[in-house]
Amino acid sequence: MATNSTIRGEERRTSILAAVNREGAAQIDALAAELGVSEMTVRRDLDDLEAEGLLRRVRGGALSVDGPRPFRERRTVRTRAKQMIAAKAADLLPSSGAIALDASSTVAALAPSLNAHSNLMIATNSWENFSVLRTGQGLTPVLVGGELEAETGSFVGKLACEAAESMLYQRFFTSASAVDATHGSSEISLAESQVKRCFARNSRQIILCVDSSKLDAMAASVTFTLSEVHLMITELDPSDHRLDPYRESVDIR
Repeated sequence: MATNSTIRGEERRTSILAAVNREGAAQIDALAAELGVSEMTVRRDLDDLEAEGLLRRVRGGALSVDGPRPFRERRTVRTRAKQMIAAKAADLLPSSGAIALDASSTVAALAPSLNAHSNLMIATNSWENFSVLRTGQGLTPVLVGGELEAETGSFVGKLACEAAESMLYQRFFTSASAVDATHGSSEISLAESQVKRCFARNSRQIILCVDSSKLDAMAASVTFTLSEVHLMITELDPSDHRLDPYRESVDIR
C-alpha cells in the first residue's frame, strides 16, 4: 500500500511535469517556490522524471520532451501505470466483434488480456502491436497500413485513414500525448490525430487510456474533445483530486 509520502511525491512530480509541458521549460527555484518544497527535492523529482523519459534536464531546470518518440522508447516509460490502466481496461473488452487499438504503448499493455478473447478482430495502425497480437490464439489482428511514420513506428496518411474507416468497432482504445480539461486529448503528430479520428468514426465507444503524467497538458493537434470520449481511464483512484477538472465532461475509471 502506498504511504502518504509516496502519494505526495507522485502528485508533486505530476505537477512538475504539467508545469514543464505547459510552458516548455521550468526553473528549479520557481518550481520549489510554487510547490513549497526544497530545491533539492525538486532536483530529485526532475532526475526521476528524466529517467522515465518524460522531460530533459538542463542546468537550473528542465525542458519538455518535444516530438514523437519511438515505440521501444515509449514502452519503457511508466510501465507500472500502464499495467494498472490495462487492468482496468481489460474489463471493457467485448467477447466478440471488432475493436481498434491505436499505436500507443499504453494501449499495447492490453495485449496479454486479449488472449482470453479468442473471437475478437483487432485493428491497429501499429506494427509493434500487430506483431504481438499475431501470437494470440484465435485472435484476428488487422494491420492498418499506409505511410510509415518513422519516429513513432505507426502507419498514418490517406491509406491508413481509409483502412481504419473500413471496419465497424465495438470500442476504440486510444491514448494521447496530452489531455487537458478544456481542449480534450491532443497529439504531437497531426497525422496520428487524423488516424485516431478515423478509427473513432466507426466505433461505438472511445476509451481514452492515459497515465497521470499526461494530464493538464496540451500538444499541437487536438484529437478528441472530452464530450466525445465515453470513458477516461488512468492509473489513479477515480476519487483522486487530480481528476477533478475532468469529472463534469467525461466518466472516469
